[in-house]
Amino acid sequence: MTRTTAREIAIQLGFAAAATGESPQELLDRFFEPEHFASLSPEDELYAQFPDEKQMDYITRLVTLTHAHRDEIDEQIRRYAKGWKVERISKTALAVLRCALCEILYMDDIPNAAAINEAVELAKGYDEPDTVAFINGVLGGFMRGDAEN
Repeated sequence: MTRTTAREIAIQLGFAAAATGESPQELLDRFFEPEHFASLSPEDELYAQFPDEKQMDYITRLVTLTHAHRDEIDEQIRRYAKGWKVERISKTALAVLRCALCEILYMDDIPNAAAINEAVELAKGYDEPDTVAFINGVLGGFMRGDAEN
């Protein structure tokens, strides 16, 4: 499993956690129960391979950190999503933004440029070009603003 695949799974789990209100640990435990995970592979090749220990650690860290720092991350989104309220941003775009900003702010082993590039590329599979440009703009604004300070 590639880091990109692990990141996409983490984004989907972040989306699910925000939608259900389920704690990250409960969600992770249920989702990665081997029988449940295996049942997903016929529906989506994203789940063709169970994460190894390194990828599982990455997914767990990303989901847990995004949840733990959601208020701070959302504040950054508010600052750089000019004219947009967080509540009006699509849930998918919000999940992508939250994960990318989490990687930039709280995961020193992920290069900022990689977090942004991956977020934009993954968003292309879920959202319209205007939304992808919006995500790129928010992340670019953050990098020109807060990340430089």
